Amino acid sequence: MAERIRVRFAPSPTGKVHIGNIRAAIFNWLFARHVGGAFLLRVEDTDLERSTPEAIRALLDCMRWLRLDWDGEILYQTSQRAHHLEVAEDLLRRGLAYRENKGGQGECVIFRMPREGVIEFDDLVKGHMKKQAKDTQDFVIVRSDGSPVFHLANVLDDVTQGVTHIIRGDDHVENTFKHIMLFRAIGAPVPRYAHLPMIVNNGGKPYSKRDGSAFVGEFRELGFVPDALFNYLALLGWAPGDDREVMSRAEMVEAFDFAKCKASPARFDIKKLTWMNGEYIAREPRGEFEAAFDARLRAAGLPTEPLNGHRGALLDEIQPRTKTYGDVPGNCRWFFAEDYPFDGKAVAKRLHAEGAAETLEAAAGALEALPDFTAAAAEGAVRGLAEARGVGLGALVHPIRVAVSGRMEGPGLFEMLWLLGQGRAVGRLRAVAAKLREGAL
Repeated sequence: MAERIRVRFAPSPTGKVHIGNIRAAIFNWLFARHVGGAFLLRVEDTDLERSTPEAIRALLDCMRWLRLDWDGEILYQTSQRAHHLEVAEDLLRRGLAYRENKGGQGECVIFRMPREGVIEFDDLVKGHMKKQAKDTQDFVIVRSDGSPVFHLANVLDDVTQGVTHIIRGDDHVENTFKHIMLFRAIGAPVPRYAHLPMIVNNGGKPYSKRDGSAFVGEFRELGFVPDALFNYLALLGWAPGDDREVMSRAEMVEAFDFAKCKASPARFDIKKLTWMNGEYIAREPRGEFEAAFDARLRAAGLPTEPLNGHRGALLDEIQPRTKTYGDVPGNCRWFFAEDYPFDGKAVAKRLHAEGAAETLEAAAGALEALPDFTAAAAEGAVRGLAEARGVGLGALVHPIRVAVSGRMEGPGLFEMLWLLGQGRAVGRLRAVAAKLREGAL
């Protein structure tokens, strides 16, 4: 009977989870679910200053938000310290490690690397990897203060958890040559390795906070939805082999294959992620969208009932246009309050043209004269005014839109006017015309 595949995600909790680390978790999860294996979680909490209970809670909250469910109990690395030190002592007894005073701080335990031969392995992403043993150096496995170093603890915990495949970033390739020798030294089978490409910025450098949002919590605060972030990160270094991009979890699990992973760096594109997030939001059940939409309004101190009612119709217009929930208050404030801001570029482009005030006054009069105020009636009035003035429809649509909303983008103008209501739309047009004449806008 074939051995069940077991993979692990082994983060060091620091309070913030980088997208590169969670991308590794996603690949581990997809592979485990694809082959019917186990996805294990290990918290490498040996850095006691940074691995606080708050940091660990933040890590687990992040994983739950992304629905990265793990199998079995969490292994905390600090609980294995006694075992790590016992193995180090055994390596010393067998001459595979030695003690050395490092910088006058006390004696460290150093692992002895071979001096002859080749260390090699077949990477599931990068292909055959090898290194001459003479090009390696011995390395510390226990510090002078008696604490195990990452290399020893990491390998021994993989043995404890029965890990068969190690999937991590390719910044660990050099560590892998060391770890292979540690596995051999303790008589444990060497797992299979898959080293994922680095996530880089537009300049090809490792993606970091300097390039924009880099931590999962930041994307959550900005209003990205977990399934969209999961989907996008899964495609950084892997593709299903067809034109699919927006995929369900089940589709990704079914299609996942290391043969389709790329070894070259994966460029993080916030525009692509934002587009994908919009696709997910547009497909959300109305109840889910409405709850998230209202939460953002309340957080911004806005009411959840639009000024002129028509809540359902408003949501029909807003949901397919929402790219992130973080944009909701700014994009929609003019539906819920009269103190909406004006975009400076929009004002300069659409309202500072000669005759703009007169145009808005004329539009206000045309709309005010309508006996039955509907979107279709508003469109007929504006079109009729454009024809009477001998101008294209855009010459009226653009300044009217900016006047009533402060923005150049949004739902169709005539639906906007109907949603605002006749009195409010007319009042805003006249108020903006007055501000333009006074030089106040």
